[in-house]
Amino acid sequence: MIRMITSGEWLMHLWLIGTVASAIVLGFFSGFFRAHKIQPRGFKWKILGFELAVAVLGGFITGFLLGNANRLLTAHGFILFHSEPVAWWRVAIEYVLYFFLFDTWFYWLHRWMHKEPFYSLIHKLHHKSTSPNLLTTLSVNPLESCINGGFVPIYLTAATLIHLPISTAAAALILPTNIIMGLYVHAGFEFFPRWWNKSWATKWFITTTFHDQHHKYFNWNFGGYTTIWDRLCGTNRAKFESDFEKICDRRGDWWRKPWQRKPNTVAAPSPEA
Repeated sequence: MIRMITSGEWLMHLWLIGTVASAIVLGFFSGFFRAHKIQPRGFKWKILGFELAVAVLGGFITGFLLGNANRLLTAHGFILFHSEPVAWWRVAIEYVLYFFLFDTWFYWLHRWMHKEPFYSLIHKLHHKSTSPNLLTTLSVNPLESCINGGFVPIYLTAATLIHLPISTAAAALILPTNIIMGLYVHAGFEFFPRWWNKSWATKWFITTTFHDQHHKYFNWNFGGYTTIWDRLCGTNRAKFESDFEKICDRRGDWWRKPWQRKPNTVAAPSPEA
């Protein structure tokens, strides 16, 4: 029975890997990724190699520091989880509270890291790439990784200290969110629909283009999960929404055969100081 289960899981993993690989290959050859690229000429192999080295080295250091910090806090009872089944609304409250508190933490510390001498000491490494890619997510000074990643154990510890430990269900959602959002905002491709920034319900949540422009223009769009603090504090780039629409217009007929596509008459956004 165990062998059958293991074999079934292995086949499922193979199927998933094959599906993802096929989708990536199809995306490249169909022009899907080319059409959705935010900065079509921004990719540089030299930067990619540098980011890979930083990601590997920084990952070991950050994993060691945060991993041991979490183990110590858990071993001494500062991080506890509520393992009993809980109502869905409690899970939702715990997750939503984390989501918006982390966004606040990230925004203000991000702005602080853009001031000297903190920028040169901590954040400059991450801005090596002005056209982000997935590796840019992990190409970070270990100190910055600990500042951002340290919010989760702080949140879990605070909940424990007030005798409201986070449920295991909420923790299962919280723990991967930071890395998933990091990969999403640094992807370099825009997949969200044109109406995203016009809808009152969705315009508060950042798109890949939003953070991509932070890397390109530097002094704008500091939010990690939402645009709320940028809108409140005047750091939301004024041309972001119009540039987002231009990027969406560029990808309009990617699905057509190359000789059927309309000429691209939409100019890419010009660099700003």
